[in-house]
Amino acid sequence: MGWQRLTIVSDALRGNFLGDAHERPLFVWSPAEGTGGSRRYPAVFVLHAHMRSAASWFNVTPFERSYPDEIERLAPRAVVVLVDGWTSVGGSQWVDSDGIGRYATYLCDEVVPFVDERFPTLPEAQHRALQGKSSGGYGAVVNALRRPELFGAFACHAGDALFDVTLARGFAAAARALRDRWGGSFEQFWSAFRSLESDAHATLVELYAAALAWGDGTLPFDVETGALVPGPWRQWLAHDPVRIASDPALRSVVEDLRGAWIDAGNRDEYYLDLGAAALRRALLEAGTPDERVRFELFDGGHGGTGARYPLSLAWLVERLAP
Repeated sequence: MGWQRLTIVSDALRGNFLGDAHERPLFVWSPAEGTGGSRRYPAVFVLHAHMRSAASWFNVTPFERSYPDEIERLAPRAVVVLVDGWTSVGGSQWVDSDGIGRYATYLCDEVVPFVDERFPTLPEAQHRALQGKSSGGYGAVVNALRRPELFGAFACHAGDALFDVTLARGFAAAARALRDRWGGSFEQFWSAFRSLESDAHATLVELYAAALAWGDGTLPFDVETGALVPGPWRQWLAHDPVRIASDPALRSVVEDLRGAWIDAGNRDEYYLDLGAAALRRALLEAGTPDERVRFELFDGGHGGTGARYPLSLAWLVERLAP
């Protein structure tokens, strides 16, 4: 029982466009050692946010417990896996893309079987879930919906959703920052950032990572005016989990979900509380039974939400239990 640090060598990430490592750490908590015993457990795969890594879960401020500490204290009857998705642009949105790498393939087709081979998991979708915060929450939703043969439930804490309300509202501020600080040139900003000659303007870094993950790297707004550019913006919208959940082709997937935990702070700085509400509505309208959707807007913002993760983990483990 306890945490193990392993290394996974990924063929999916080998030779990725950004030149990021294809050997990744993997942190696994298990109630039992190895696969020798007869007892098997559900599995929850945890996806970190943008500008984070799997190791980041262990970093806390003084007098606070980390999420791994909380998992140790909770001692769930489940295998819990902290997956590493760090990239040179801060993240991948946990999808496959030419501009970043095949992170959905890495997660679904490499990490999952790697864990199943080494730990006492119940290797069926109805006993397997994804959990994540922010872009990790986004990754939890879209991979659960796109790979129903692997995942039967998810927990999404303030995940990216309802792009036309949440993400689009940041375009004007980004355009203004580019104009006032980098001569209207995103290339100038990125060059300065990569050479450590500029601070990490969080919104611009996140937008560039999203542009590489959901398109060809072209920003979906005019850098001079902030106005939407229709072609790239349509590419982004196709990846919005609210729209994915509403796709008639996925109706049976949505109906069969064993659980969907959706929450956000009611003062989320990115307005992802509105995205959470829209995602809940989309799932219910598409056929997910109401009793399988746990939705909450709590008092808080986008950060400082660590106390929420053990709650959704315990709920997921209950939903996944045989």
